[in-house]
Amino acid sequence: MSSPKHLVAIFGGAVSGSEAAYQLAQRGVSSIVFDQNALPYGKIEDGLPKWHSKLRDKEENRINEKLSHPLVTYVPLTKLGRDISFEEVTSWGFCAILLAIGAWKDRPLPIPGINQYIGKGLVYQNPFIYWYNHKHEQNYAGEVYEIKDNMVIVGGGLASLDVAKVIMFELVEKALTKLGHEIDMFKLDRSIAKVLASLDLTLEDLGIQGCTLYYRRRIKDMPLSPSPANTPEELAKVQMVQEKILNNYRSKYLFKMEPLHMPVDKIVENDRLVGLVFQGTKVENGRVVPVPDSKKEVRCSYVISSIGSIPDHIPGIPTKGQTYDVEDEVYCRIAGYTRVFALGNTVTGRGNIKESLAHGREISKNVIEGYLGHASGEPDQEVADRIGSAVTAITEEIRNCQVSPASQKVIQDHIKRHHERAGYRGDYMTWVKSHLPDRLEHQLGVKH
Repeated sequence: MSSPKHLVAIFGGAVSGSEAAYQLAQRGVSSIVFDQNALPYGKIEDGLPKWHSKLRDKEENRINEKLSHPLVTYVPLTKLGRDISFEEVTSWGFCAILLAIGAWKDRPLPIPGINQYIGKGLVYQNPFIYWYNHKHEQNYAGEVYEIKDNMVIVGGGLASLDVAKVIMFELVEKALTKLGHEIDMFKLDRSIAKVLASLDLTLEDLGIQGCTLYYRRRIKDMPLSPSPANTPEELAKVQMVQEKILNNYRSKYLFKMEPLHMPVDKIVENDRLVGLVFQGTKVENGRVVPVPDSKKEVRCSYVISSIGSIPDHIPGIPTKGQTYDVEDEVYCRIAGYTRVFALGNTVTGRGNIKESLAHGREISKNVIEGYLGHASGEPDQEVADRIGSAVTAITEEIRNCQVSPASQKVIQDHIKRHHERAGYRGDYMTWVKSHLPDRLEHQLGVKH
């Protein structure tokens, strides 16, 4: 690694992190991108269900292009809070530190004591989808989940629809295999209903009840599309789209849906979660209101919670609620730190690729223009207006931010140590090719 004038640390190399590194590199700023995994793809690899193989490959290739830039140094298998402490990295002398570590922790299901039944009737979305994405790999040694009929999903977003698809795929594929029909996931992804119709079969013929998704709001309230809704007319259109998306999913994948239900208690037998108590709800002025005397028991084989993700807590990084505490919307600067910023899902708590990409691009540009202050060209007017007053007070100080020779030596020594620990030799694409997991489509001989 050369001795750059400006040097930025980025934790997380996926959508937001790679976009930030790219935006920095375009302005001549070097960055060190740390990632907790061998590969920097984050939820594109481990959270985006594997039937999205075309989208996965497309997004991963984009990340590869950005992280292959000469001004970007990649450090794999290095997790903030595990391999490097936050306090430690803030002392190395970086001009800025960007946190793009994503939201990997499941939001807890809001029922007292429920988490003691994890693995005993309760499963959370993130480890469940991770298992599904990797279970076909020859060397997979992680958690294993048994898919059973009559599972309950608590959720309402796109991720919960993916969970429902996984369950239905597994149930139907297993049942069809017993009948001598070799139907893979990619065929079922086109439409379970059409596959069954082509075989003159129904779920009832296969002895499958299917899974049920419970959602505390109305179907038209489901956050299935990030479209804006700033007027009553736009809201009506968005709600119509939400209903259309959900109905399309249900007709193709044959899972059941129960809107206007929220979980309020657990049903436990023999130290195992065997169901949930749901209460009916209604939506008044945009708020979920419990309906009196509407509780009912729902027994099931498993509960999968899919109510959102939040960032892992890292010692030293201040939090506010379940996300990191940021001081302003322009920079998403971490409270109490002049040059530490949050990006993407670390702020939003969502896993939407487009949203993470946009957030990474916008905030990294703001940081560049307002904090490093040396970029060629001016920020666009909208960004300039938003950051104007803050930049006025700090421009001179930050423009003079340079990595001292002593800090360069400290950083280079640390990077060398972490490269050696990870076995990384500095060639990004060689590393990627040697660590890509087995692809199901290759095993099946499926072209895409």
